[in-house]
Amino acid sequence: MTPTLYLLRHGQTRFNAQQRLQGHCNSPLTPLGEQQARAMGATLRQQLDDPASWTLYASPLGRAMQTARLVCDELGLGHGQIRVDERLKELGLGEWEERRLDEIRPLCFALESGEPDWYLQAPKGEGLASLQARCHDWLHDQSLGSRRIAVAHGLSGIMLRGLYAGLSHEALWQQALPQDAMFRLQGGEIARIPCQAALLPQI
Repeated sequence: MTPTLYLLRHGQTRFNAQQRLQGHCNSPLTPLGEQQARAMGATLRQQLDDPASWTLYASPLGRAMQTARLVCDELGLGHGQIRVDERLKELGLGEWEERRLDEIRPLCFALESGEPDWYLQAPKGEGLASLQARCHDWLHDQSLGSRRIAVAHGLSGIMLRGLYAGLSHEALWQQALPQDAMFRLQGGEIARIPCQAALLPQI
């Protein structure tokens, strides 16, 4: 059975705001990131008739887990219902992790020239084949059920969407990496669903 999947990226982190790369390292959500996570949860609650009948999977990285817990709060689910899955982790960026984009730009011709897959040039990075394999395995793992919510990352998210849609390498890397929207993968189609943090009260 082909699953229906709601695919979420974590909210904005401190490193996102500083334009630092994260990969397998971590930084916590900013106040805006927390609002984005809650907005995704609130929007998701409107989409689901029975949230308890869905299974929420999350990358083990701290920013994804923090987002998943806030989503659970909005869905009325306990944090203990989050299932951690290593396959949803972000692409490992090797020696570039924790470095600012302006530090890397002079060292990476692909980034300087605007090539969208420049992440793959990271020294000692994970590499495309590894990311593709683990995302493919997760997407086609029938044991995970047919109603899934996944809290992942920018690059692991575009890989999941690209595999689902059968995108070319070029089209895969042209996809958006929003933190104010989620994606519904259902029946061979991908729908972008906006999630407006501004609609929630500030905390």
